[in-house]
Amino acid sequence: MKNFAGKVAVITGGAGGLGREFAHVAAGLGMKIVLADVQQDALDRARSELEGQGAQVLAMRCDVRKGEQVQALADAAMERFGAVHLVFNNAGVGAGGLVWENSEADWEWVLGVNLWGVIHGVRIFTRLMLECAKRDAQFEGHIVNTASMAGLLNAPAMGVYNVSKHAVVSLSESLYHDLQLVDAPIGASVLCPYFVPTGISQSHRNRPDDVRMEAAPTASQLAAQALTVKAVESGKVTAAQVAQMTFDAVRDGQFYIYSHPGALGNVAERMDAIVHQRNPGDPYAATPHVREMLRSKL
Repeated sequence: MKNFAGKVAVITGGAGGLGREFAHVAAGLGMKIVLADVQQDALDRARSELEGQGAQVLAMRCDVRKGEQVQALADAAMERFGAVHLVFNNAGVGAGGLVWENSEADWEWVLGVNLWGVIHGVRIFTRLMLECAKRDAQFEGHIVNTASMAGLLNAPAMGVYNVSKHAVVSLSESLYHDLQLVDAPIGASVLCPYFVPTGISQSHRNRPDDVRMEAAPTASQLAAQALTVKAVESGKVTAAQVAQMTFDAVRDGQFYIYSHPGALGNVAERMDAIVHQRNPGDPYAATPHVREMLRSKL
């Protein structure tokens, strides 16, 4: 996708973090913007900011776990703007702890947002964009799914999050191949940020009642939360920088997008272990103090 001016961008998780920065870049490029989020006050603030930049904005509360709400978002986008060209399946939440200590509600919440939100976005918006392409011979589109470096690595005490993000990487690669198979005028990318200062470490603030925590957090869950907060808040690459990297990658037709390419050494080691049938290596080999910190709190 080379041209952005006048085109329509849909962004889930658009009221904060990476989503809000995607929206600001889109507004600067002259795009019309459809923002979706579960936090109404943040959504209202983001809409006001973007309209202050002169952007045309449709802001809509949407729980991406629910297919009918994602469909309503797509319908509203088409009714307001008549087409969709760029989709960011970006909404995400975080949870950690020893994998056997995560409750059924933990799994339902994290997989509901991180995976089912992307599934709904892909199945609904890809078909919609293909229909738009039938009506416009010059149509060009792109879908960006937000995964994580946790979709390529498996750090301990992050199992539920790791599983959700590995699935997003797989879904995104499958989407890329399927679009290529039918010569669709639609590109696909998967964004794998590492530790970037966003609100994901506090995502429990928007955890719905139907998947609420019934018991107090375990020692491992508290330790994982503390580690995530420290790592995210100390991140040196900003969400605004990642947003610009992402738009550059969309323009270049680049599939894999990394905020911290230096972390790929760990990915290469993991893949080498898989190919040579070695047991999984220690993801904290280069930072043993992190492992010891986790152990000390269990």
